[in-house]
This record gives sequence, structure tokens and C-alpha cells, in this order.
Amino acid sequence: MTRARLISGIVLYVYVATHLINHALGIVSLDAMEQGREVFLAMWRNPVGTVVLYGSLVTHVALVLWSLYARRSLLRIPVREVLQVLFGLALPAIMLEHMLGTRGLHQMADVNDTYGYVLSVLWFEQPSKGALQALLLVLAWAHGSMGLYFWLRLKPWYPRYAPWAFTMVIVLPVLALVGFADGGREFARMLADDAFVERLVETVNLPDQEVQARAQDMLDWGRLTYAALLALVLVGRAGRWAAQLRATMVTITYPDGRKIAVEPGTSVLDASRRLGFPHASVCGGRGRCSTCRIHVSEGRDALPPPSPAEERVLQRVGASEATRLACQLKPGGNVTVSPLLSADATPRDGYRQSSVSQGAEKEVAILFADIRSFTSFSEKKLPYDVVFVLNQYFSTMGSAVEQVGGHLDKFIGDGVMALFGIEGAPEDGCRAALRAARRMARGLNELNENLKSDLPEPLRIGIGIHVGSVIIGDMGYARARSVTAIGDPVNTASRLEGLNKGYGSQLVVSADVARLAGYDMSRFRTEEVDIRGRTEALKIYVLDDAATLDDRGLV
Repeated sequence: MTRARLISGIVLYVYVATHLINHALGIVSLDAMEQGREVFLAMWRNPVGTVVLYGSLVTHVALVLWSLYARRSLLRIPVREVLQVLFGLALPAIMLEHMLGTRGLHQMADVNDTYGYVLSVLWFEQPSKGALQALLLVLAWAHGSMGLYFWLRLKPWYPRYAPWAFTMVIVLPVLALVGFADGGREFARMLADDAFVERLVETVNLPDQEVQARAQDMLDWGRLTYAALLALVLVGRAGRWAAQLRATMVTITYPDGRKIAVEPGTSVLDASRRLGFPHASVCGGRGRCSTCRIHVSEGRDALPPPSPAEERVLQRVGASEATRLACQLKPGGNVTVSPLLSADATPRDGYRQSSVSQGAEKEVAILFADIRSFTSFSEKKLPYDVVFVLNQYFSTMGSAVEQVGGHLDKFIGDGVMALFGIEGAPEDGCRAALRAARRMARGLNELNENLKSDLPEPLRIGIGIHVGSVIIGDMGYARARSVTAIGDPVNTASRLEGLNKGYGSQLVVSADVARLAGYDMSRFRTEEVDIRGRTEALKIYVLDDAATLDDRGLV
């Protein structure tokens, strides 16, 4: 149903867009509007265009009514969704009169609904209806633009074209209203020409009173039918609510211990909204963006399987088996859930993530680097100078990590943590970590040369590298989330970096890194050290200068 609603909405949006473009031609002349109308009718007033247009209209209205019935909560939904629903409900009642006054009269009495005929009715005979038609265009355009925005902003390429799209959304209806006004003023001037009026009457073939009365009856019945459908939806909601009061309730438990009892058939996202629990949903609960995804920790066995549409989205983002979409999951039993994204998630958070970002145990190389004696340097410099030097240093270190395919985990004060081999084999990660250390050392030498006039003495760093099995995942809160690693190997790598102070060296590497990298370090100093938290001594290699690492085994 979501796809049918999207496709039908796009068809209607294109129809409104061509309508607006046709109106905008009034800025040029009334003749330009009439010529544009011929193109417009060629698109839509033919058997194929008629079926596509009116089929899309009926489909879209039916699905809007169904969504109104199916939605479990109407009180706790975002304002943008409320506006879109209200616009969608208002449009059919307004559009019906316009359709009968143009296409309807054309079919019933062969009325030639030229722009002259339309302008005469909306500008002079019934100006209030002219204002209503202007409102119709604005509402239809706003409704369609909101729908397209909620869909397209999930696409990776959308941010590049968003300014152009926003400009079109604003400019096109403005041009259309100006063109319609200019066309009306030109038409008013031409009414002073009796010959023009005579040609207009002959061309239009005005409907008689009987045809007008029949069209009015059809309009009244159409509006009454639509009102009855709306009432039927509301009565259906009331009946469903009454039946649910007698149903066995389902309890949904959240991470902070809050619980809510809901009737079976309620989605987790609707339950979150009722409870007032902050829950991301960039696409508005249509199962497109995946930002509402949750981890189900208890009650997983009793859950219904994902629908094909939900399964496609979960596969797209590389979700684990315990992950479901809150907007699609309607538990039939008690469950405990945890949203995986913060409530202020953005469309970018809905893109596919690496498998390890969901949480995985993996053997990777971990590198720590830290500036030596930077505290004493910062105490003697102005804050501006400290920030400048640090940013130059971070740029050099970060570039060294990224150039070899590493993952820059975080900057900690004046230190750096990086991971290597997240997506590949640990052997590749160890070789990449050694290459990064070499690039760091060489980059630091260049940095010291470039900043020698700003530094009382050259910057010195200590680097520690270790490898081991860690837990990797996207951790943190809100905008502070990032892929990071936790585990004993991380602590060991940090402590290896600290050993440089005692050795007066620049790089300390565990023997495990050298072994997996296939790199011969026998020419460097060898030590066995006790690391806090480890029961066995760890063999390490100590390098005074990481730049002395050659290319043997590191390519």
C-alpha cells in the first residue's frame, strides 16, 4: 500500500505541477496560457492520461482514508504529519467542484473550457471560487511537496539537490498565482472588445441551466459521499476502539523502565508516541527510513515475522536478527525494546551501515598516539596558539590514518585512537596500523618543520599498537555516537603507548602485531613487559623513530 500511495501521489504531483506551469504562462500572455493548455490537455485528456490521473486520484484518496483508519494514535504525531493529513483530507472536497466545472462539463455538454471561460467564471462571475481555487493549488502543492520531501530526503543524493528543490517548491506556485492574476487582468481588458466577447461565447459553448443543475447535483452527491466515507472511517475507529477495550492488552517495556499497555495490533512506534517516549521516525512511520529501528531483547519468540517491505528495509541497513522497525512491528505479546537511534536522528542515519556498527566481535589492530609534554607547552601559549597547533597536529595524524584505510575512532585531549581491519582481515589491519605509524612519524617531522617558528621545541609523540579481539559497534548518544571498540586489547594498546615515556621511544608495538603483519622486527629492541590486567608478560618491540619502518612486508 505504501508503494501504491507513493506512485499515485507522484502522478497527482506531476498533474498539479503541469497545471501550475500552465498558469505561470499568464505572465507572458493569455495566448501563451491557451497554447500551454493544448499541451496540458494532450497529456491528461486522453484515454491513457484519464485512466492514470483519475485512477491515481481514487487510489490516493482511498489510501489516505485507510491510513486515517489504521493509524492507532491521532493525538501524539508530529505537526508536519498532522498538516499533511489535513491537507490530504481537504483536497478531494475542494477538487471535486473544479473537476466538474471543467472536465465534467466538457464531457456532459461539450463545453470548451478554455482559459477565457475559466477566467470569466473565477474572476468575474464567482471571484470567491477563484480564491478557493488558488487555495486548492497551494494546498495540493504543499501536500505533494511534503510527501515527496519525506520520501526523497532519505536518499543519499538528496542533500546536494535540496536547495534547488526547495527553490522550485516556493517559486513555481508563486509564478502560477502571478500568471493567473496577469491573465485575469489581460482578460478584463479584452472584454471591452465586443468581437472578442462574441468569439469567446461561440468558442466556449456555454452550458444551459439544465446541465448546470445536473453538475450541481453531482457535486452535492460527491461531497455527501466523501463526507459519508469520512464518517464511516471515524465510526470504524470508534468501533475498533470499543472492541480493543475488551482485548487482552500487550505490555511494551522501554530501557528506562517505563511500560505501556496497548491493544494487540498497535505498533511499537504508536505505543512510544502514546507514552511520550522520544522515538525517531524520519519518514513518519511509513517503513522507509529505518530510523525507528529497535532492538527486541525480550519476547522475540512471540513476534510476527517481518513483512516483505520491512524485511527489505532491514536488509538494506544490514540489521541484525534482533532488530525490527518500530513502525511496522505490532507485537502480539509482551516485549522489551530499546530504540537503536536517538530521537533526533537524521535521514543519513537511515543509510546502510557496516555490519560491525550493529555490534560484533572482531580481531582488529588498535593504535594510540599522544603528544609528549604538551601540557607544559599549552601553559606557555595563548589559547589561540594552542588550538591552532592542535588542529594542525590532528589533521596530520587523521590524514595518516585515513590514507591507509584506518578508522579514526576519536581524539582524546591531545591523543588519537584509531582502528584498523574493521572490514577486513586482522593481518591487513596490522600492516595498515604500521603504515599509519610510519606516516604519522614522517608527517610529524614535516609539521615540526612548518611550525618551527611557532614551537619552542619540536612536538614529540608516543605511539602504541596492539591487536586483539574486541567488541565493535556504533556507541554513544545523539550526535556523539560513533563506531568504536571496547575490550582488553584497547586498554593494552593505550598502555603500550604510555611505555614510550620510560623508553624515550616513539613507537611500541606488540609482537602479535608484527607476527600477523608478517613484518620482521628482529632488528629493533625487544622487551617483555607486564601489562596490568594481563596474566602473562607481553613481548614488545621498541622503536626510537617510527619513520624507520621500511616497506618490507608493509605493502
